[in-house]
Order: sequence, then C-alpha cells, then structure tokens
Amino acid sequence: MNFKKLLPHGLVLLGFIVISLAYFHPVLSGKVIFQSDIAQYVGMAKQQNDFRQATGEEPYWTDAAFGGMPTYQLGANYPYNYIKKLDRGLRFLPRPADYLFLYFIGLYIFLLCLKIDYKLAAIGALAFGFSTYLIIILGVGHNAKAHAIAYMPWVLGGIVLCFRQRYLLGAILLCLGMALEINANHFQMTYYLLLLVLVMGVAYFYDFYKKKKLPQFFKAIGIMLVAVLIAVGTNATNLLATKEYSDFSTRGDTGLSIDPDGNEKEKLSGLSYEYITEYSYGILESLNVFIPRFMGGSSAENLGKDSEVYKAVIQLGASPQQAEYFSSRAATYWGNQTYIGAPAYIGAGVIFLMIFALYLIKGRLKWWLVGGSLLALILSWGSNLAFVTKFFINYVPLYDKFRAVSSIQVIMELCFPVLAIVGLSKLFAKDISEKTKLHALKWSSIIVGGISISFLLLKSMLFDFTGSSDAAMIDQLGVDFVRALREDRKNIFTTDTLRSLIFVLLIAGVIWAYLTKKLQQNTGIALIGLLLVVDLVNVDWRYVNTEDFVNKHEMERPFIATQADKEVLKDTTHYRVLDITDSPLNSARASFFHNSLGGYHAAKPGRMQELFDFHVYNGNQQVLNMLHVKYILMEDREKRESIAEPNPDTNGNAWFVNELQTVESPNEEILALNKINTKTTAVITKEYATKLPQKDFKTDTTASIKLVSYQPNKLIYTYEAKEDQLAVFSEMYYPHGWKATIDNGESVNIFPVNYVLRAAVLPAGNHNISFSFEPEVITTGSMITLISLGLLLILLAIGIWQFIKNKHAQKVTH
Repeated sequence: MNFKKLLPHGLVLLGFIVISLAYFHPVLSGKVIFQSDIAQYVGMAKQQNDFRQATGEEPYWTDAAFGGMPTYQLGANYPYNYIKKLDRGLRFLPRPADYLFLYFIGLYIFLLCLKIDYKLAAIGALAFGFSTYLIIILGVGHNAKAHAIAYMPWVLGGIVLCFRQRYLLGAILLCLGMALEINANHFQMTYYLLLLVLVMGVAYFYDFYKKKKLPQFFKAIGIMLVAVLIAVGTNATNLLATKEYSDFSTRGDTGLSIDPDGNEKEKLSGLSYEYITEYSYGILESLNVFIPRFMGGSSAENLGKDSEVYKAVIQLGASPQQAEYFSSRAATYWGNQTYIGAPAYIGAGVIFLMIFALYLIKGRLKWWLVGGSLLALILSWGSNLAFVTKFFINYVPLYDKFRAVSSIQVIMELCFPVLAIVGLSKLFAKDISEKTKLHALKWSSIIVGGISISFLLLKSMLFDFTGSSDAAMIDQLGVDFVRALREDRKNIFTTDTLRSLIFVLLIAGVIWAYLTKKLQQNTGIALIGLLLVVDLVNVDWRYVNTEDFVNKHEMERPFIATQADKEVLKDTTHYRVLDITDSPLNSARASFFHNSLGGYHAAKPGRMQELFDFHVYNGNQQVLNMLHVKYILMEDREKRESIAEPNPDTNGNAWFVNELQTVESPNEEILALNKINTKTTAVITKEYATKLPQKDFKTDTTASIKLVSYQPNKLIYTYEAKEDQLAVFSEMYYPHGWKATIDNGESVNIFPVNYVLRAAVLPAGNHNISFSFEPEVITTGSMITLISLGLLLILLAIGIWQFIKNKHAQKVTH
C-alpha cells in the first residue's frame, strides 16, 4: 500500500474534522445545539428510551403519543442492523459537527470518483457542506434529512464508477452508500435522489447509445441493480416496518371518505395538493441561491439600532428597549411562503463558477447535473407552477407521499458545487486553450455581474418590497412603520446584492490573474477556496451560531414540568392526558411526562388525526372517556398557570359493553360516536362484525375487568364474568403485531371498534387476558437483513481479494 498517495487524503479528512469542530466549536465545551425538532423527538421517544434502558429490550410500541403507535419511526433499534453501527462509526464527532463532517466526506468521495484533484475536491466538499440550507436544517434538528443528504454523493459516486467500468469498486461504493442512505430514514430525500439518478441514467443512456456501447450500459445497470438490492436488503426490517406503518398513518387510506362537515372529500392515494405544496418556493425567490437576502432573508431578521424600523418605532413614542425589540424581530421577508427560517443560499462564488463551468464542460456529466438541477428548481416552485406539480402528483409514482416541495432544492445544492468544481478543474486542464478559458471567464462575468448590477440600478423599478403581512401591520402599527420596514428591506437587498457582486469579482479576478500568469495554480486554488468558504460561512453564521447552543441537560430534558404535570404524575395508574395548553397534535411536551392523546410527528396515525378533527376538537366527552383521558391540561388565564382538570367520567382501561352496533362503513362508524354511550355500546363495521361468533351479549352487572400489569408492549387484564362478554380496551387498534391470549394459552381474536379502539369477545369465567406486541415484520425483516449482510460481506471480500491480487501483480511486473 502506497501511504504516500494516501497521505493527502488523510490530511484532507483531518482538515474536515478540524473545520467541522471549529464551526460548531461550543460542542468542545460539552454544549449541544438546541434543535427544536429534536426537542420534540426527545418528548416522543422518552418512553421507549426509558423502557430500553430499564429492560434492555426494544418495545416497538409507545403509549406516550397519539394514544399508542409503533416506534418504527421513532428510532427503534432492529436486530442485525450493522449498517446503523457503521453509520455511527462514521459519525464519531459530537452532534451536529458529525453531520457537517459527513457532508464534507460525501462530496469529497464523489469528486474523487469524477477524477478531480484532491485539493479541488476538498474545496468542493466545503462549498457543499456550508451551503446555507444544509446548515439551517442542522440548526432546527432535521437530522434525518441532513443524514440522507450526506450520503447522496456516495450513491452517485458508485454509479459513476460502474459506468466507467470500475464495476467492483463502483458496486461496493454504491451498495454501502445506498445502505447508509436508506438507513438515514428520510425517504423523501432518498426519493429526490432517485429522481436525480433517473435524469443521470437518461444522460448516460443517450451517451452510450451515441457511442454504440449499449451492452456496456446495460451491464453496468445490472451490476448496480444487484448492489442496490443488497443495500435494500440490509435495511429490510426498517423498510418493511415503515411500509406497514405508512398504511396506518396519515400517508395511508383510513377508509374515511367524508370531512367533519359530512361532505364527500376527494379520494386521494397520498397527501392533498394543498398539504404537499404548503411550502412552495417562489419563482423569483429562487435567486436566493445567488443573493442571500434577495427577498429579505428569514421571516424575522435583526436589523439593529441603525435601521429605519428602529427609528420609526422611536418616532411612534416607544422606548429604546421597545424599539430594539421590534428591530430585532423585523418581518424582513417579503416572499409568499408562510414561514422561512433562512434563504437557501448556495453561494455567489459557487453560482459564478457554475456558470463558468457551463462554457468548459462537455458531455453527459454537464447535462445530467444541469438537467437534475433544473428539474429540482421547477419542482420546488410547487403551487407557483401548478400544472407541473399536479402532473407529478397525478402521474409520477410516490410523488404525492411527500410534502414541503421546496426541499427538493437540495438537489441543486448538490449539483451546483459539483459543476463549479469540475469547471474549476477545467481551468487548470491542459487540453483546453487559454482563449476558450478567457472566453468563458468573460461571458460568465458579464452574465453574473450584469444581473447583479441590473438589480442594484433598477431595484426600485423592479420591486416594491411589499410582504404578504404588510396590510395587517399597517392596521396595527401604521403606514410609517411599514414604509420604514420596506426601506430596510430595500437596504438589505442592496447590501447583499453588492456583497454577491464583490465575491464574484474577486473570484473572477483570481481566475484572470491565473490565466494571465500573474498567479500560480496552487495560490489561485487556495484563494478561490478561501473566498468560497468565507462567502458561505459568513451567511451561515447569521442563522446558526454560538447563540443556538445550550447546556446538554437542556436537550436531554427539553421540557419543564409544570405544577399541573407534577400533580398528574402522582397518579401511578395507567391513563392518558389531553394537553390543550399547546397544539395537541403538534407538540410532544405532554408525551415527555405522560401517556398523551397528542404528539408530534410528520406521519401521525391516520385515524387519530381524524378522531381529533371529528370529535376531540369539538369536545366530544364520550370520545375522551373511551380513550381513558383522565386529565385535561389547560391554562388558567387568571392565574397564568397550567392546571390539570380531572375527568371523573372516563371509562377506564377496559370495560364490558351490552350492545354492539353494526354500521356499513368507516364513515358511519366515526359519525356514530356522536350518538352512542361508549360505556354501554360499541360500534363496529360490517366487515368485522360478520367474523364474530356472536353480536348479542347478556347483561352481567357483576362482571368486572381490570388492568393488573402494564408495559407499553404487554398488558395483562384479569376479569370475571358469568356469561361471554364483549370487552372494549382503551388502547389503539393496530392491525399488525398485537396478539391476545387467555391465561397465556388460547388465542383470542382482536378486532376494531369505536373507530380506533381494540376489542375482544371473552369467554365466561375467571381469567387473565394478555396483550403482547410481537410484530412479525421484525422477524421477517431481520431474516432478510441477515442474508443481505452476508452478501455484502462477500462483495467486500471479493473487493479486498481483487485489491491484493492487483497489488501483487504490480510487484511482479516491476
């Protein structure tokens, strides 16, 4: 092994480690970044984590949120998940420096696969990793998204190697990259990667067709399919479990075809158009990739004491403290999105080099990178280009399963730095004439510089800097305040446009100096790299900086128990709470302390969402009773504190009903909950009623049923009844994995009643009935995973053997 050749790469990786820790340097003193989404995740996952720590077992079910749900999308650990262990080994740095490091090494590997010099590859990796959107998602806690983005370049690198007939190395890199990509568990990002790969495949197919090498193309495709299948297999448990739960979630079909008003709703195979396009990027707003605050930056920016807003608030008679408050939270954003945390800035220098590259790069690489970027840009516009978005929703498989279409711009954030660095490598290539390079520099400077200067000169004619919330602010704060705000918007637009122009001119100047022999190549590379990093980091720091870090315990315990929480926790029985102090279906605060009816998740249980829409939000007490909501957390407005209101009418953990009312459909079932007394009557659809041995049950006033043992994944009840009885349990019905037995022997059929609950017909006598969650999907998936890991090890062994063989052959030759 030639360690001299490996040394530069080792130094680059060491540099990535240092830079990652330097940017997030508070982690070195034990602090962690406060990520709002992760705080919610901590609340959701606390019960399963506590159970795992106490028992060493994986529950796969939690009662802490939405009345009960599988933990498949809450960080469940699966058997034989060695890919997850590999990933944790790669993420050895403190979070979030670990994800930044993953960004760096991912693009570095990909650029090396494109035969880019390691120095330029390192610069490209930094430009990719410091892309503002990629930093912002770390700031708010979209860790799974960051995770998946970081492994995208590995997959692309493996594909490129396979198409270059480096089949074995390409297959290994593709297999590992795809396995890690799927393991990241953000299927929306993986789906977007697939769209890019399809564009890539079209470009390669056309190129191979023109060169009459289609057999080589299909050979590469075959090898890649095998590698991807192995990668999928290593994640079989997660994929199968996710698919199973997806059908149960808001992404699936609950069978309901009406809305809470009784109107027929559109039949959807996925999410609604409005939900999918809620976060659509503005067409003009897309210039944020070049000018960071083209449309004002984030939804609220700190303008400082020198701003027009500060002066206007002072003139309105406010104190300096009040004026500072207003100017520190100014609504500078004037685009159409409901909320934006930061602009998706890719870098003025990166954009300039990307345009420069278009003049120098030829062939398939250029076209799939440009084609993928254009597709991502167009799809990110969502409702602003509705006919394209509706076409994809209606005709492209799975596209309707994902929301927040603006996030597809991550494909641009990947492709643009690659184009820029490949173009930069052409600057130093010997097979391109100086005349061609100067021509490229001239026109890229004219195009990018011309756009910037036009905006600076014509901004008042082109834009009015009016935001969607301005009318409301005029009513509240007056015309003078909004006029001052618009002036500040214009000022930051001017400042950032000028800023981008300066970086473009500086990089263009470095290229010109190199082409005119005034700078050495390595000096030019160093200067361009420095300018790219300074440009991006300066913008990143506006939105994610040391102020976002807190002491570690604040993230481990992100929620503080109120006096109401403390009072409720004195009750050691098994029950649920409904927290209406916050948005019940968008907060995991209550889940951190209690078994909650609400929670926080992008894919909630579909029927629980509908139960809230039809009944809980309307205060249906019968529904709260059947869900065993024993306490309602609410605000006492006079005392300004949280209080726990007891519910004395709850049905308890389980109860016997006298009547089973049969209905035709889920529509009738959910509406029937407005009419029945859930203590005495249960409602069931005809589909399940026909499978029951009996539908009429004799009243037994002496019958009783009681929960005697509780764990999230195992509940034991004892009961006494003189006749067969229909028992309803205040637990969510989930059609997979739950098993019930009488006295730990005879199996009992579980069926759904009251739209969300589970029920069973129990034989007369004194017995125990046990519910245990034993998901078959884990057993099946684990077997597939184990087989796939074996195949991956064989592939790696062949790769190592081939490497040793080649080295031996080289020694013999020499």
